[in-house]
Amino acid sequence: MTLQELERDAARRPEALHDLSTNLVFGEGDPDARLMLVGEAPGEEEDLSGRPFVGRAGQLLDRVLASVDLDRDAVYITNMVKFRPPGNRNPRPEEIAASEPLLLEQIRLIRPQVIATLGNVPTQYFLDTKEGITRTHGKWYEWHGIRVFPLYHPAYLLRNPSRDRGGPKWQTWQDMQELVRVLAELPPKGPPVPIDTARQGGLF
Repeated sequence: MTLQELERDAARRPEALHDLSTNLVFGEGDPDARLMLVGEAPGEEEDLSGRPFVGRAGQLLDRVLASVDLDRDAVYITNMVKFRPPGNRNPRPEEIAASEPLLLEQIRLIRPQVIATLGNVPTQYFLDTKEGITRTHGKWYEWHGIRVFPLYHPAYLLRNPSRDRGGPKWQTWQDMQELVRVLAELPPKGPPVPIDTARQGGLF
């Protein structure tokens, strides 16, 4: 299966997603990216455009990437859930579970070496933890052989605009420098790493 074929299949929403919008926001970027950014769910601008992270938070994400010479087109950006929850609420556990097969297939096809999780929802999923992003950001973890690096969600940075030392924006600058340091040291991509889907119910 290709990403294009997967995107066509993804338009058919599982019943558990019936409360969400009908517009698919699949993901975009380099299909062979070393770095994959995963948020929680689309917002209003994303729902209207069909593209992830294009609203105010997305524009800030672009500036965060550019600050360390990362081009948006050189990474792959998606969300845990591909349809907008009403009122931009967090996706519910059953909605994340219903969206999980699609996300895992995206990861299998792209084969990222690093997944940067944006905010609490994806971080808690990949780390299988209830700890918040203030405790987990800027640290390295591993998920099925893939390095995971939690970051503050750009929407959180918009709500906390101070650039004072020790604040979220200052911490994000430190985190991004650590992220690009590790990206620069990565070896070439090897063969796909099998994802043990026992926890996900044997999806593949």
